Amino acid sequence: MLQKNQPLQKNNIQIIYEDENIVGVNKPAGLLTIPDRLQSEKSLKETLIEKYGAIYTVHRIDKDTSGLVLFAKNENIHKYLSQLFESRQVQKFYLGIVLGMPQSSTGIIDVPIAENPIHKGTMYIHRKGKPSQTSYQVLEANRHFSLVQFELHTGRTHQIRVHAKEIGHPLARDAIYGNALPVYLSSIKKKYKLSKNEEAETPIINRLALHAAKLNFKLQNGKQIQLETPVPKEFRALMQQLKKLY
Repeated sequence: MLQKNQPLQKNNIQIIYEDENIVGVNKPAGLLTIPDRLQSEKSLKETLIEKYGAIYTVHRIDKDTSGLVLFAKNENIHKYLSQLFESRQVQKFYLGIVLGMPQSSTGIIDVPIAENPIHKGTMYIHRKGKPSQTSYQVLEANRHFSLVQFELHTGRTHQIRVHAKEIGHPLARDAIYGNALPVYLSSIKKKYKLSKNEEAETPIINRLALHAAKLNFKLQNGKQIQLETPVPKEFRALMQQLKKLY
């Protein structure tokens, strides 16, 4: 049975795709994909277990990243899909809002990434790091911010964030590799004024501007699966505001 865009009652988690073997979910930013070591907060997987019982993690995205996460309903499909991800037979596309306007509308970033020995849990470009490759396409460009589609060809920790910084255009609201400040309309609109009902300005983007947008892969029976999540509303809002200004 196929279901699309069905919200779970808890956390307003959106089911993008479901059949007898897999579940594709649109994870909100700020929610863990799987439980952390401390069991400090409820994860997406735990919410799905309440709905389905047994559920198997195929891959995950970072807590601060929103977007598409794939789960398996049985061990056989879990093993198969895990092998697809490990052998890079899954196309993975992300959307990001970056600072400024990249000089080239398309490109490939092919530089190795290693864990930073000084700042644990962060990554940096290093010649002795693991091979890392990201291709990108600018979808909407503006001198303040641009909407970019990234395709991962490898799967390193923080890969898109590190590679975006490498080309001089880090992701918006990236506290580690870029500018941690929220994005306010007043920062790009010279004559911005609060509305009568506002006491303080609400940021357009107040989280890491990275979203897992698409997954393309083939099932064991040869069926091609193409999953896609909607563009986050705050991404759309920012780009629409920029169009009005220029």
